[in-house]
Amino acid sequence: MSESRISMQQALRSAIWAQQLTPEQMARVEADTFETFVPKGGYVCRKGEMVENWLGIMDGMVKMTNFSANGKSVTFSGVPPGGWFGEGSLLKREILKYDAIALRDSRILRLPIATFHWLLESSLPFTRFLLMQLNERLGQFIGMVENDRLLDPDTRVARCLGSMFNSHLFPGLNPGPDKLIQISQEELGLLSGASRQRANQALQLLERQGLLRLDYGGICILDLEGLRRYQADSSAAAR
Repeated sequence: MSESRISMQQALRSAIWAQQLTPEQMARVEADTFETFVPKGGYVCRKGEMVENWLGIMDGMVKMTNFSANGKSVTFSGVPPGGWFGEGSLLKREILKYDAIALRDSRILRLPIATFHWLLESSLPFTRFLLMQLNERLGQFIGMVENDRLLDPDTRVARCLGSMFNSHLFPGLNPGPDKLIQISQEELGLLSGASRQRANQALQLLERQGLLRLDYGGICILDLEGLRRYQADSSAAAR
């Protein structure tokens, strides 16, 4: 993929939070940030660890998830290339409340906590970005709770796909014609609170309605606004 050939410097300079940094600030970011490789199924970070870096996805995809004592799991969000996460724990200087697991081989950018707080103190645009980031994250989780409690599975799957194209949280996903999002039906089910089989049924329905196309290795988004506004009719939801 083209993302796999991008350099760390290119990834950092293309981040929306870096656009208004001064040359001095950008130089320190580039000097301090480092890259790690996490294979599919590996942990980017673990619940209970002290947070030491702000985390960005350079290539691949990561899920934020939790497991109960009896092995049940809940997935809070999927983070595609261009997304950054972990700022809440950095701001509060607390241990992580979730696991972050690579859904596929991933290149992870790690901005050290000292540099993160230095930017927060020295860059007003960076502070504004973080306020927006936290607000968007809150809206994402409120929407997730609403979808889980009020909406049928077909609508949840549609809205889940639509929410992944948040230009602030996930600027790496900029949908054009036949934009491919690489996510498995199992992971989409986890994100939308449905089984893999039920997510597959929903995707087939959405495909018939011309909102997306199922391709090998992912899902092509054909009508993003249609997915965001989607509401299954009662007869379809009852099936």
